Amino acid sequence: MPDFLLRPWPWYVAGPIIGLMPAALLLLGNRALGVSNNLRHMCAALLPGAIGYLRYDWRREGGWNLAFASGIVAGGLIGGVLLGNPRPVAIAAATRASLAALGVSSFGGLAPADLFNWANLLTVRGASLILGGGFLVGFGTAYAGGCTSGHGLSGIADLQVASLVALIGFFAGGIAGTFLLLPLLV
Repeated sequence: MPDFLLRPWPWYVAGPIIGLMPAALLLLGNRALGVSNNLRHMCAALLPGAIGYLRYDWRREGGWNLAFASGIVAGGLIGGVLLGNPRPVAIAAATRASLAALGVSSFGGLAPADLFNWANLLTVRGASLILGGGFLVGFGTAYAGGCTSGHGLSGIADLQVASLVALIGFFAGGIAGTFLLLPLLV
């Protein structure tokens, strides 16, 4: 495999590609790029009529969104399995020190095995965090009218002020979660 495929692409190549994709989708197909609606479409397809929020014709927009979600899964498999980088993830020394102070010592994979493993998930605390976090993400994306990819890529490309406000909220929440909640949860 060519070495350039195994190395991260520079920001000046990857950034314009990522930035032009939503604009092209908006201009060529009148489609907004986003992920949060995919779960809603899957739930509407699997639980028709069970919940009022899911009572709509998911086939009209759902086909496009479900194909998009399938492409994300396929791209992840291609990127992770076929084009996976065998070198360990580069983590700054200051980040390693901060995580070590929280008890995280395994830096071999994409996510620390000290935190992300089945033994942690199958505890009451782990299951509560996963279910609570999933609920908060689902509620937040429904309340904000989209997720970070939808607002950050399509909404900004469409010059929507609401997407800028939502994006600022997403980043502020992420920073607060990192510095205020993560030390309490780990």
